[in-house]
Amino acid sequence: MNDSKDTQAVVKPQGVGARLRRKEDVRHLQGKGNFIGNMQMAGLQEVAFLRSPVAHGSIRRIHVEDAARDNVILREAMDCADIFAPSTLPGYQNSTVPPLASGKVRLVGEAVAMAFAATRAEAEDYAEMVQVDYDELPVYANMHDARKAQDHFVHDGWNNNLFVQLKSDVKFEEAAAKATRQVTHSVSLSRQCMLPMEGKAVLAYWDHQSDQLVVYCGSQIPHMHRTGFAEFLQLDQSRIRVISPDVGGAFGYKCVLHPEELCVAWLAKTYRKPFRYMEDRREHLIVGANTREHEYRLTGHIDDAGRLLALEAEITVDAGAYSVWPFTVGLEVGQALGNLPGPYRIEGYRCTTTGVATNKPGFMPYRGVARTGVCLAIEQLMDAIAREVGREPWEVRLDNLVRAEDMPYVNIANKHYDGGDYPAGLRRALEMINVQEVRARQRTRKNGEPLLGIGLATYTEQSAHGTSVFAAWGTAVIPGFDQAMARISADGSLELSVGVHSHGQGMETSFAQIANEILGIDVSKINLTHGDTGRTPFSTGTYASRSAVMSGGAVSRACKSLLPRLLHIGSHMLGVSIDDVELVDGQVRHGDRHVTVADIADAWYIHPQKLPPDVDPGGLEITVGYKPKVDTGSFTYASCAAVIALDPHTGIVKVLDYVVVEDCGTILNPLIVEGQTIGGTAQGIGTALYEETPYDDAGQPLASTLADYVMPGAPEVPNIRIEHTQTPSPNTEFGAKGMGEGGAIAPPAVLMSAVNDALKDRHVLVTRTPMTPKRIMEAITAAGEHSAAIDIDQPTVAAPLREAAA
Repeated sequence: MNDSKDTQAVVKPQGVGARLRRKEDVRHLQGKGNFIGNMQMAGLQEVAFLRSPVAHGSIRRIHVEDAARDNVILREAMDCADIFAPSTLPGYQNSTVPPLASGKVRLVGEAVAMAFAATRAEAEDYAEMVQVDYDELPVYANMHDARKAQDHFVHDGWNNNLFVQLKSDVKFEEAAAKATRQVTHSVSLSRQCMLPMEGKAVLAYWDHQSDQLVVYCGSQIPHMHRTGFAEFLQLDQSRIRVISPDVGGAFGYKCVLHPEELCVAWLAKTYRKPFRYMEDRREHLIVGANTREHEYRLTGHIDDAGRLLALEAEITVDAGAYSVWPFTVGLEVGQALGNLPGPYRIEGYRCTTTGVATNKPGFMPYRGVARTGVCLAIEQLMDAIAREVGREPWEVRLDNLVRAEDMPYVNIANKHYDGGDYPAGLRRALEMINVQEVRARQRTRKNGEPLLGIGLATYTEQSAHGTSVFAAWGTAVIPGFDQAMARISADGSLELSVGVHSHGQGMETSFAQIANEILGIDVSKINLTHGDTGRTPFSTGTYASRSAVMSGGAVSRACKSLLPRLLHIGSHMLGVSIDDVELVDGQVRHGDRHVTVADIADAWYIHPQKLPPDVDPGGLEITVGYKPKVDTGSFTYASCAAVIALDPHTGIVKVLDYVVVEDCGTILNPLIVEGQTIGGTAQGIGTALYEETPYDDAGQPLASTLADYVMPGAPEVPNIRIEHTQTPSPNTEFGAKGMGEGGAIAPPAVLMSAVNDALKDRHVLVTRTPMTPKRIMEAITAAGEHSAAIDIDQPTVAAPLREAAA
């Protein structure tokens, strides 16, 4: 206790909105991170997998050489269940994912046998002592052939190759009847990988002291991983502990249960020894090519000014061979159906989305889940409308965007937009790139100079959507309340515990800022525990841009619940009424007298004689659950614009300028928000211009090394300029909204618009990502030769403008 009047030092703000450097960066920059690849254990066995060289075939015979019999496992020896990902979506066809192939393989790279030894090299040697004979079956290397199949389906017992087909029809006929014109446009995205720096990583052992299976895995969802292990290994959850240490990136790749993880957990359960599997880069490029492959055919029913009155769409997703646990293919299909209208006012909507099974890796949720595709599709339709009515593309968009005076706004797909000014964001993005000056430079371009192009897009990012939304999508696990534990230690420091887990979002910093905002405890004295099911309250995990809103909200509520306990004890120690004190900068104050949080903690733990007789017996520790007021999600939005230079002789695109005007509600930490936006934008540039896993007719992946699979590097990523607006959500703590996926949503739409704008005088449209130099040059050549539109099913998808817009 300090009764004297102190001269208050100027305290650097550390709460909500402070631009603090991330606490967790220190250990990573000093090489002190704790990753699964760094771990060492006595008797650790390394695991390798023998993988199928064929895309679709029956397994006729597997022969294991005698020298490898004690070190090789086949599916028939594993007493665990196949991974089963059910869905309640209508018409959904169930399938299972075997931990090791049994009877049939469905993609190149599917694991058929696993081997283990003291080193990875020895394990691979044992795997090579296994010979597998296959009877090859018809291969479905693309979604169109798969839809036409009459027999030999990807999954036995199905009557076609469709996982699921969803439909929506809302006021379409009456809205379309008002239209005076129709515009049809098609676009598609190629299949790609997520490519975190760390691939799949799992180490499991049996803890004899606790009599538990302990599984270390790079996970976004440790509590859900435990749920999955328990279900498919047929163990009580109390017998399993999942720990996720530092995670070297994820982007959605680590929010599902992978067969390899189940295999390693089964080994540890069965042999009571430690086992580890680390995915190498080639395995990831082959088996991890599992996202983004969408095709869209959109028809806009418009008036003469370009107002989009009704939208008609057919969306097809190449879902690969397996539906992943727990989200299933239905998540991607459902997100596409629900988010296609985006930020626009549309009166009528008719859409069919189909998830098609093919002989490729099973589709997984990647940063931006479906919204990257729907943003590309709706924004290219806006460009097509602008061409049809002879207006600038931004003029048409401004006429169609949801207006500020309409907020809060429930759109045609029943998305609840909670606030913001979409047109203002677009106008500011146009100002930032100086759109009129760029138009003037286009008009005065000299021969030999690159073509300039302007691209723009506005997107909405549904974040922190909860129980009702996921229940409608029919996923195996439905998110409910997120919980947080807050405990003040005897020295006045604060321990926080949450069930979500960070893979680069800076939670250790932002959650400390939330606590500081309420309790005033210095962030250096706040410690966050996450990623350990044995030490944290339950959460379904980190995905869908939900962590800051859900677990951050739980941290806020937990700290607010501790606040009256601190005030009660502090006021008693000061000898005044609780109504006469306040908590400021970690001190309970009454006039010029105060006690610190550390003084109060000392009273609770060490000197309880100082406590009031009616003190709350819960003490200085509490666990609180939290859900936002509305669980349909908070909606971040942004407008992005870019200027590109395109060399018409080589097809090479250079991004000269890229701007983002983003509104994610109240910003917890601008430095972290900007880092997430820049990182996501870099990934989106990869989708737009570089990244692709093509397949031949036999289902063989043609980009199995980083010599074939091209990613953007530092020279390909421009200086991304970001401006913020802040429209607090009325439904969340502090008005925060999730934003971790947003940066990756817009770039394909922005850059495709820019490329086509640069080529507009040549009457060329490019309609498939990535927009490689080869694709662009083929498009230019096709237009120059007045050839027919190139079919969207072919590897090169580009067409003369006059025909593609027909």
